[in-house]
Amino acid sequence: MAAHPKQAFVTAVGLGVAALASGRPLREAAVVAATAAVGQTVLGWHNDIVDRERDARHQTPRKPIAEGRIDTGTVWYALVVAVLLVVPLSISTGVTAGTCYLAALVVGILGNVVLRQGPLSWLPWALSFALYPAYLSYGGWGGGAEGDPPQVAVVVAAALLGVGVHVVRAIWGLVADQEDGWGYLPLMLGRRLGASRLLILAGTYCAAVLAVLVILGQTVGLRQ
Repeated sequence: MAAHPKQAFVTAVGLGVAALASGRPLREAAVVAATAAVGQTVLGWHNDIVDRERDARHQTPRKPIAEGRIDTGTVWYALVVAVLLVVPLSISTGVTAGTCYLAALVVGILGNVVLRQGPLSWLPWALSFALYPAYLSYGGWGGGAEGDPPQVAVVVAAALLGVGVHVVRAIWGLVADQEDGWGYLPLMLGRRLGASRLLILAGTYCAAVLAVLVILGQTVGLRQ
């Protein structure tokens, strides 16, 4: 539960399918999916470690670290092991591609501790998602693989999707964030629209951006 397994699964499947759609063979798509699964697990563990006191104060459900069911040191150990795994996994599809993915992972980790409470909370999400097309377009088979830069339109659409995912993921914590005095983008939108309407609009927005990504993939393609 501390790994945020649903988000890890969806991200891994999404990037794996995107790799297949871009013409990558199954073995490469499998490595992409595995890399994303491990990377998202790292982000989930780190998020729950950072938020453990806050989760305990708000009695947030399904938070085993905050509930004391698992020791923080144990999760740190697992996180370090996962990092030692995700580095070679990401590099195994090319140094440039792997560097792009690891940069997205670093941005995500930093997003767990900086900017998340203010109006620029969307920025780490946009940056990390914008790096995913580069990870896919530069990738190949083996550490020496060299691809091509991604299409700018695809990068922009991926960044916009990251903003939408940020809003959707934040909706269930808006009450606690309000109590803690946060002023980030989803909360500002929630105050104006209400949580239910925001969920509908954010879900529609994400679906529209995904549709644009599919259209771009079929027209301009992933790579320049």
